[in-house]
Amino acid sequence: MNENYIFNLQKIVKNNTKIVFFGGAGISTESGIPDFRSIDGLYNIQWKYPPETIISHSFFYYDTQEFYRFYREKLLLNGIKPNAAHYKLAEMEAAGKLKAIVTQNIDGLHQMAGSKTVYELHGSTARNYCLECNAFYDDKIIRESVNSPDKLPHCTKCGGLIKPDVVLYEEGLDDEIVNNSIKAISEADTLIIGGTSLSVYPAAGLIDYFRGDNLVLINKTETPQDSFANLVIHAPIGEVLSQIKV
Repeated sequence: MNENYIFNLQKIVKNNTKIVFFGGAGISTESGIPDFRSIDGLYNIQWKYPPETIISHSFFYYDTQEFYRFYREKLLLNGIKPNAAHYKLAEMEAAGKLKAIVTQNIDGLHQMAGSKTVYELHGSTARNYCLECNAFYDDKIIRESVNSPDKLPHCTKCGGLIKPDVVLYEEGLDDEIVNNSIKAISEADTLIIGGTSLSVYPAAGLIDYFRGDNLVLINKTETPQDSFANLVIHAPIGEVLSQIKV
């Protein structure tokens, strides 16, 4: 990695206090979570349908058992922990540098690392609710439902079906979270985009609201926004952020 890139990023972090981070799956791959966009034919051996079909709104109701079989095995991962990138962002927030994190991820690792202001565009596997009475549950009830007679999670209060608080295909984003994300991005003096190819819409479109001075892109591969950025670093985000001093 070119040391000038780190020097320039360090200078930006030092001189700005309204930084917002916009991130995707790439920030969690260093925690051992597979990048969903890289799914290949291996999945087709085990699953009767493409993953994008299984985790859709219509499929959730069409074949709920198959949905949860996939969900428990591929999206509810055991023992995952934040990595250097998550901890550095939490450190930046604690130091008053970082104002918000806008994430496309559903793994909750930012909060595990200590970040407070996190806007989860696609929801979180840590939150689940009953479709009948709206009672809240953590992910334990989803994990344990594999032992129930129908292998589905049911509300302990009313018996209704429990649904994860994640945005499935065919579902819209939460308006309040979107509005908070837009506000944070539009008020930022620096936007650091990391671990995302910027190919998932409408989430990726939110960066168009940025009007600040510094657009930084950290990703292993090129993105459609590279030519618009002040600083582009093609490297693992944990490797990059771990070298920044707050």
